[in-house]
Amino acid sequence: MTIRIALDVMGGDRAPGAPVEGAVMALEQHPDCAFTLVGQPEVIEAELARIGADRGRFVIHPAREVVGMAEKPSVALRTKKDSSMRVGANLVKSGEVAAFVSSGNTGALMATARYVLKTLPGVDRPAIVALMPSVTGQTLMLDVGANVDCTSDHLCQFALMGRIYASAVMGVAKPRVGLLNIGEEEIKGNEVVKEAGERLKHGANPWFIGNVEADEIFSGGVDVVVCDGFVGNVALKTIEGMARMLTHFLKDAFSESIWTKMGYLAAKPAMTTFRSRVDPRKYNGAILLGLNGIVVKSHGSADPYAFSRAIGVAVGLAANRVNEKIRREIALLAELDHQGAKEE
Repeated sequence: MTIRIALDVMGGDRAPGAPVEGAVMALEQHPDCAFTLVGQPEVIEAELARIGADRGRFVIHPAREVVGMAEKPSVALRTKKDSSMRVGANLVKSGEVAAFVSSGNTGALMATARYVLKTLPGVDRPAIVALMPSVTGQTLMLDVGANVDCTSDHLCQFALMGRIYASAVMGVAKPRVGLLNIGEEEIKGNEVVKEAGERLKHGANPWFIGNVEADEIFSGGVDVVVCDGFVGNVALKTIEGMARMLTHFLKDAFSESIWTKMGYLAAKPAMTTFRSRVDPRKYNGAILLGLNGIVVKSHGSADPYAFSRAIGVAVGLAANRVNEKIRREIALLAELDHQGAKEE
C-alpha cells in the first residue's frame, strides 16, 4: 500500500534543497512512499532538475506564500492562507495525503495544524513529541514545547498518547511511562504533577511507573517521559547544548598535541560509532501528537539526511495508524469513566 506524504518545500533554513533532497533519500528507505511537494512550482521544478531527481516520483502542489521563520503564528494563520504550511495541512484534512512534514516556523505550524485539523476526540491539546537516545535504544518525551501550562488532565492524555506511540511505532511490547519530576517520591513536585501521578497510579494503567528524574531519560529505565511544554523544552535545549559542548571538548582534547592526534587515529573507529549513536539528525522529527491528522515538525536547520529521518517518522505514524489507536483507547477510557460514574 502506497503512503503519500506532503512535504513543505518552502519552510526551514535550508529550503528548498533539504526537503527535496531529503525526499529522494527517503525513497531509498521507503520505496512504497509517494511524495507531494508543496510550494512554489518553479522553485520545486528547478530543485528537482538541479539534483537530477526522477520527476515521475513526485507530485507538485502549488502554494504561493511562505511563512517566515520569525513570523508571528497569529499573523501567519490570519494572512497567509496560501502558504505551503497551510496548504500542506489542508491536504491532510482532505485525505489527499496521509501526513505532512515541515521544517518551518514551529509556532506557526502548530497554530495552523491545530486550526485546520483540530484535535482528536478526547484530546484537549496536542503535544510536541521528541525522541532521545538512551543506553538501550530510544526514549520518547512529551511535551517539549507546545503547552507551557498544563493541567493534570493534559499530562494524563500525554501519558496515554506516548504509551500508544511507543507500542505501535517503537515496537516496545510493554512501554514504561514516567512523569518527569524533581524526585521519585510521590510527595515531590508541584500540585499538577502530583495530581497527575495520583490519577495515573490509581487508574487502570499498569504501564505507569511513577516519577522519574531527568537523568533517567537516557538510562533506559523508562520508555516515555511526560512533562509540560515549559519543562520539556528547557530539558531538550539543555540536552542539545550539552551535546554541542561535549563535541567541542572532544575536538579540543584530540587536537592538543601530536600525541593526542595520534590517539584520535587509534580511537577513530570508536569515535565514529559514538558519533553515529548520538547524531541528533537521526532523531529529527518532532511529532504534533493528538491532532486529527499526522503532522511532523523537522528541525529548522535540518539537512537532507535529517529531513529524511523526519519523513520516516511520518511514515511510521501513518503505517501504524497511531491516530486511530489513540482515538480508540481514549474513547474506551471515556466509556469506563462513564460507567464508573454511573455505579457511584
